[in-house]
Formats: sequence, C-alpha cells, structure tokens
Amino acid sequence: YRGKYLGNTYTLAQQQAVANGTFEDMYIGDYWTIGGVNYRIAAFNYYRNTGDANLPPNHITLVSDTQLYTHVMNGTNITTGGYTGSKMYLTGLDQAKTTINAAFPSKVLTHRQFLCNATVDGKASGWAWFDSSVELMNEVMVYGCSVFGDSNLGGSGGGYNIGVGKSQLPLFALNPKMINTRQSLWLRDVVSAARFAGVHSNGDADYNNASYALGVRPAFSIS
Repeated sequence: YRGKYLGNTYTLAQQQAVANGTFEDMYIGDYWTIGGVNYRIAAFNYYRNTGDANLPPNHITLVSDTQLYTHVMNGTNITTGGYTGSKMYLTGLDQAKTTINAAFPSKVLTHRQFLCNATVDGKASGWAWFDSSVELMNEVMVYGCSVFGDSNLGGSGGGYNIGVGKSQLPLFALNPKMINTRQSLWLRDVVSAARFAGVHSNGDADYNNASYALGVRPAFSIS
C-alpha cells in the first residue's frame, strides 16, 4: 500500500502502463482525484482469466474512497430476483456509471460477471453471466469472506452471491481502514427475503432492509 496521488486525469502514459501490464509507478492505494472524488487502486488484474467469453485485458480495479450518493436496493423490502432483479442494479447505478465514465472516458472495462439473479425463501438461488462495468461489491471483495450473505447452496453461506468476486480486494487487505468510511454502504449479497448485506457506518459488517437509502460505493475496472 502506497497511497500516492496520481493526478486529476488518467494520462496516456498511465494508460500504456496498464495496457502492457507493467503498471509502472502504480501501487495499491494510489489514487486519482477527478470531479472531487478520490478513485483508489484496489487491485491489479483482479478479473484476468474470468468470464464465459471475452476474457478481460490488463486492468486495474478502482473503488471510490466514499459513497457517491445514496440509493435504495428496492422500493420495498424484497430481494426477489436477487441483485440483478433489484432496483439498484436496474436503475440505481446509472448515476454512478455516468460519473465514472465521465472521469475515465472510454476506459471503463466491460467484462463478464456471474451475478445473482434468483432467490428462494430469502436465499440466493441462481446466477447467470452478465455484461458488467460498474457494480456494487460483495462481502468477499470487502471482508475476505461471506458474513451474512446466504444462498441455498449451504456451506458458509455466500454461494450465488460471490461469482468471480471471490477474493478480498488487496486495498482492503493492506489497509483495512479503507473499509470503514463512517458511512453505511450497500453490498450486493442477498441476506434474507427482505435484506441485502452492507457495511455499517460504525465499521461492522451489516445488513439492512432493501428499502433503506444507503451509500453507493461501487467497484469498476479501467484498461
């Protein structure tokens, strides 16, 4: 973890260092400040060799230091359809996508992710491949394990909530305070028939009713 300011724009030299996989003068925790938002390097090549098609090229995965805004997961306290059936997924991330694409024009990576698309008895019960660019993180990406996320696969719980986001982002492993922003944030894991997982403002792993307006702090990758 270094935490160096990299500028207010993603330069051509930086783009080349990512494209060729050298990542020269870039470290976990380094960040750009664009439009008043700190976008911090969370991982290098986190999604390489994943997906059912179109394996992603060299890339860096970024997370903002704090929430971009607040939004509900659903209009009522339901988790029907899992993450991809939620209001958050269908329209709630639009503002984040607009902001992020303006900050990194034509460089935000679209790749394939395995995302939860069904629930049974309040547990994640299905998944499918989706084109993905800007998504809420799951519990494993933040905490390094499943906490409240539940699925009908049994075991430790996470199952269909995890997909290819199956390891903790190095940003959070190397500097755990980056998890704790003093804001309550949504994660995408289904917890029950009424609740999704999250991060509480006081720093604990959490879950909340889907109709609560909590922070949107997505992860995305640039090439």
